[in-house]
Amino acid sequence: MPYESSAAWQYDVPTTGSTRLPPDAGYGKALTNQGYGFEVAVADLIDNSLDAGADEMVVHFLRDAERILTLLIIDNGRGMDDAGLDDAMTVGKRRDYDDDSLGMYGTGLKAASLSHASSLTVVSRTRRTRAAGRRLTAEGIEDGFRCDTVDPRYAQDLVDRYDGVIEWQGTVVRWDRVRTFETVARGQSDQYLSKAISRLETHLGLYFHRFLRKGLKLDIAVWDVGDGGQWEELDHISVEPLDPFGYKVPGRAGYPRSFTAPVEGVGDVTLTAHIWAAKSKQAGFRQIGALAERQGFHFYRNDRLVQAGGWNGLRSPEGHLVLARVEVDLPATPNGVFSLDVKKEGVTVTPAFTLGVEKAVDAAGHTFHAYILDAEAAYRDGTKRTEIVRKPVTPPGKGVDPKVKRVVKEELPQKPAEEPIAFTWAPLPDDRFFDLDREANAVLLNRSFREDFNDGRRGGSNDAPVTKTLLYLLLEDCFGLGRWEKARQDRVDYWNTILLASVQVQRERRERGVS
Repeated sequence: MPYESSAAWQYDVPTTGSTRLPPDAGYGKALTNQGYGFEVAVADLIDNSLDAGADEMVVHFLRDAERILTLLIIDNGRGMDDAGLDDAMTVGKRRDYDDDSLGMYGTGLKAASLSHASSLTVVSRTRRTRAAGRRLTAEGIEDGFRCDTVDPRYAQDLVDRYDGVIEWQGTVVRWDRVRTFETVARGQSDQYLSKAISRLETHLGLYFHRFLRKGLKLDIAVWDVGDGGQWEELDHISVEPLDPFGYKVPGRAGYPRSFTAPVEGVGDVTLTAHIWAAKSKQAGFRQIGALAERQGFHFYRNDRLVQAGGWNGLRSPEGHLVLARVEVDLPATPNGVFSLDVKKEGVTVTPAFTLGVEKAVDAAGHTFHAYILDAEAAYRDGTKRTEIVRKPVTPPGKGVDPKVKRVVKEELPQKPAEEPIAFTWAPLPDDRFFDLDREANAVLLNRSFREDFNDGRRGGSNDAPVTKTLLYLLLEDCFGLGRWEKARQDRVDYWNTILLASVQVQRERRERGVS
């Protein structure tokens, strides 16, 4: 019916027709400035891999002698054909999501990638289709969202290069012209990668810890592309789960406890309340960020952590509540109470949630407020205990397995601003089992003995973990010193002599087949 003027309030706005308005190319600037942190952007791409059914993934940094070149994320998921690739690279194209999907808005691949890289390439293959690829660049977006078709021969070559992950199906996401990589000065690549990988490992280990516990294989690797097509692996780590509730003993008897919160518009919501032990050195407590930021609610959506701490308006963070963490699985069905931000690192709640929490009780009738009081009491009791203070150390670095590095970090305080001690196999004289490069903070191991510690195999970058760990414990105090004392050099010399004897015994036993 045509609109007729009236003094009455119009509950619906009258319209006379519609016009389709495609996005202007200028929208590309908004797309590339979504505020994604590096680790958050990579996590968003891993969500896509998990939605594709992948159970094995590699985050792969490529570098050469002068610079960091490219980042790739490889998975063994279902893959995409040409039509699927076109949909994936279409800005604003929203696919249908299952209730258990991690994706939500259909913008993650483009927004996360182009927030950091000026060129995004996706190459994929399914069980029924050959490898194909698409490339989206900043220049292409400005040119009316132009998307380039990747040469199918290159697409197949790239898939073949990663046949250890992609057997019959899978996807490679490639970032080129990564803006942070381009700011790394010559000679600083190792330092940048060491810190970037450490942050990435922590973030992925935390936000995907439930998937990692269930068997997800997620690795981070660094390769030098070298000259003449010779690639060399420089580092390779397996991401381990960092469970924010993974304590061995709770900080208060009777915990964890499950509270039921009646939330209007949703129904009953389960709050699993935990209290950590005071002064815990476990990685899930100490190594996932500032303790004050990790107290409070940890929200999960389909087993993926989407908020790691915060009270969401219930109360303010307080020092005496750092032991209190609450596990909440978001309802599977959409609702008007919980909303997740596009980057999946924060949840917004309406007052209905906090009102429900205030009314929450457990099976025995304990209130949520009583839990808060118990967490405060556990903190006060913990601060009264006398603690042995351990001497700070320079942390182990490249060449040491991440699991070992994590335990060292749990057990010993770290010296601030100290470059980690790296372990490298290098050509050394026959009368040296190891040597020290104190300027580079590195322990050099005699390359000719490498196979003796790897059952005759070359081993990977983090090989010989026992040998390297024992040497780290022996040699840690040899770094970061001023004057090099004769007594310390003498100690290094006789350690070398004794270790040379032990490695010769090891070699003789291996040659005789004696275990």
